[in-house]
Amino acid sequence: MTASTKRILSTIAIVIASVAFGVIISADLGLMRNSHAQPAPQIQTSSGPVTSVTIPSFADVAARVMPAVVSIRSTEIVKSSEMRQQHGGFDPFEFFFPNPGQTPRRRGMQQTPNDDDDEHAQRSGGSGFIISPDGYILTNNHVIEGATKVEVHYGADENGNGGHTVEAKIVGHDAATDIALLKIESNGNLPNIPLGDSDRIRKGDWAIAVGNPFEFENTLTVGVISAKGRSLGLSTQTRSFENFIQTDAAINFGNSGGPLININGEVVGINTAIRGGGAQGIGFATPINTAKRLLPQLKQGKIVRGYLGMGIYEVTEDVKQAFNLPEARGALVQQVEPGKPADKAGIEKGDVIIEIDGRKINTNRELIDYISYLPVGTKVNITLIRNGQRKTVTATTAERPNEGDQSEESATENNGPTKNRLGVSVQEITPQTRQLYGLGDSVKGVVVTGVKEVSPAGEAGIAEGDVISEVQGQKINNAADFRAAVDGLKGGTTIRIYVTSSGGGRGSQSLSGYRFLRIP
Repeated sequence: MTASTKRILSTIAIVIASVAFGVIISADLGLMRNSHAQPAPQIQTSSGPVTSVTIPSFADVAARVMPAVVSIRSTEIVKSSEMRQQHGGFDPFEFFFPNPGQTPRRRGMQQTPNDDDDEHAQRSGGSGFIISPDGYILTNNHVIEGATKVEVHYGADENGNGGHTVEAKIVGHDAATDIALLKIESNGNLPNIPLGDSDRIRKGDWAIAVGNPFEFENTLTVGVISAKGRSLGLSTQTRSFENFIQTDAAINFGNSGGPLININGEVVGINTAIRGGGAQGIGFATPINTAKRLLPQLKQGKIVRGYLGMGIYEVTEDVKQAFNLPEARGALVQQVEPGKPADKAGIEKGDVIIEIDGRKINTNRELIDYISYLPVGTKVNITLIRNGQRKTVTATTAERPNEGDQSEESATENNGPTKNRLGVSVQEITPQTRQLYGLGDSVKGVVVTGVKEVSPAGEAGIAEGDVISEVQGQKINNAADFRAAVDGLKGGTTIRIYVTSSGGGRGSQSLSGYRFLRIP
């Protein structure tokens, strides 16, 4: 064999050996470092393993819903004297914005305090969304409340340019749920957003807030559903019906009335309020199912709610122990209005309502919602616990009075004018309230069952569970004494009230002794 042939054979052998070695090295023998490009790990859930998690793009959802989101501008004509009164009062919605005094309801106001009869245009802004091709629009009541003229801008492109501005008609509005229905006219079918089911959303679901914050039209922010069933105590009108969805999707000035969207592009809430503070405020939306229930009545221009005429309180663990209840659920009756459906049915203060028409009642919210959406004149079977015994009574719903009517009607009750003047509701002491609040047998007077935070009583440090036994030197033995004493007080004066603390108040201010209140 020649030298040349040997060299060729050697070269071939080296090539074959190199290929074989490469195949061995490439095999998964655990000798090579793992690649960073590994498949997504499996995630075990209650419904089985999930092989991968993909974060969606929201561009398609935005493209579908943006054309149906509108900008709303309302104008109210007020006198200079009325504007000063507004600035001097407390706007509950204003508290829920980061910069008090700069809410949409306050921007754009101009006033000349020299002439009380001068009229001025008070302008405010917000958002809304079209829910039907014929031009019905949902928004917040506080966006259009008191407006003499409402204009809607719609049809802008994705950058907020172009579109049409038309005058809208206020078809119906409801201060209790802060919902309003508008109507605009158009030559053709308008883009609209489908309404989803807010009862089906879960904590952790995607939440997309759409609106016109700071007058930047067609703005979209994304977050998640943070919680459900929140109550904020925005006002006496909304307090009984507050059932907010909480979200971390950014909601800013001008977003009020805009839609909160799910990942499918359906409306699950109406953006309503912000709690400021921290790096980002917390947003709250009214559940869309609330609006869906009210739509037929909103279109008729009047909201009528079922009503039994009683005050109720949450059944906590303390209430459970005080009333020896089997479980901490239901609604404790605090007071019953004379002559109202609850009174006629035989319901008494101290009763704990646990069922209505065979449905379990777990919270106050469930009872209020069930009764409120019943037609007037509906008979309901109410199961309650009284002195440890179950009892069922039948009541017939009446029409719920509006807030103004309620204030006049409740003047015969324990918490009537006292709540309006001092910001405190009271009731007479019973064996149950003694046990509930830990009151001794020698304590006499009326027990405080509620205190409005921004009020003379709230500022004086009076708390729920305190007992008032003296008002301006007059001894208080019962609710009638207290009502008479407060009715006789002169506005603009400072009065003294003797309070025996239940021990559950606010620091040193809650010690027993006199409180000094300025009567408005």
